[in-house]
Amino acid sequence: MLRQLGRRLALGLGIVLFVVTVTFILVSIAPGDPARLWVAPGAGQAELDAARHALGLDRPLPVRYVTWLFNFGRGDWGVSLVQQRPVMRVIADALPHTLLLTAASLLLTYTGGIMVGVIQAMRHRTAVDTGLTVTTLIIYGMPAYWLAIMLVLVFSYAAARYGWPAWIRFPALGVTSLDAEFLSSWGRIVDRARHLTLPLITLGAIGIAGTARFVRGAVLDVRNLPFVRTARAKGVSPLAVELRHILRNALLPIITLLGLSLPALFSGTVFVEVIFAWPGMGRVMVDAVGGRDYPIVMATTAIFAILVVLGNLLADLLYAVADPRIARNGHE
Repeated sequence: MLRQLGRRLALGLGIVLFVVTVTFILVSIAPGDPARLWVAPGAGQAELDAARHALGLDRPLPVRYVTWLFNFGRGDWGVSLVQQRPVMRVIADALPHTLLLTAASLLLTYTGGIMVGVIQAMRHRTAVDTGLTVTTLIIYGMPAYWLAIMLVLVFSYAAARYGWPAWIRFPALGVTSLDAEFLSSWGRIVDRARHLTLPLITLGAIGIAGTARFVRGAVLDVRNLPFVRTARAKGVSPLAVELRHILRNALLPIITLLGLSLPALFSGTVFVEVIFAWPGMGRVMVDAVGGRDYPIVMATTAIFAILVVLGNLLADLLYAVADPRIARNGHE
């Protein structure tokens, strides 16, 4: 198992290097001169050349890439061209918000998706199964950005305009209210939860719909296997059969789905953070691309790639824990 994990870690490192290399090349050949962000409007060529030299833009592309890679590896991520702040500090401010949104959406996606999928499988070919199937297909087909805009229109603007009760009226922008610092500790928690609600529903609803479809099929496949019929013939209670025999074995492909869903989840947070003005890495990346803030673009791309690789490694570990045969085969 350790040898297999080492191979996956080496492969993940290669993927990260490939992603940052392609991103660095695209950033370097993109139109525009980042040095102009460092000089005053109307500055002469001499000042522009001095800025390019200070930023290292006058060196060959391979030299700049190796220098950036070395500096990134030792923790020197450069300075934001727009914010004039260290990139590491910008990332440190944004990363917790992205991790909060991602972790909460993962928890909601797989908790809700497993529950809905199991209910569909247990009520197979009934009105409940049909209704949930149609609902999940409709939700799964919705683009995340469109669903986010609809939620804002309904639960923020329409709710405020027509005076809906506070428990169904949610903030549309930001992570906290302007008066959050004057609230009590519990009030701050509630305020943060209310700001998290609409972004979380956007990511979680689509995730639940896709996971439920997958879980339904996995559970139905396992229910017809011989060991399940044997357990029922031995007099095992229906609940024990569903939990210990069917659901546990059906969860194995779902763990694989977890690893495959991480890239889509991180890309989805980019659009959601922009729409809801959520101060996470997705919004920072979009602002950096629009402002040609290339040090932040490189750093956020590398962090996203590392998080996806680590997430897939975690899925492999969970798969081995759920099915000890994998760990034994890897060890052998």
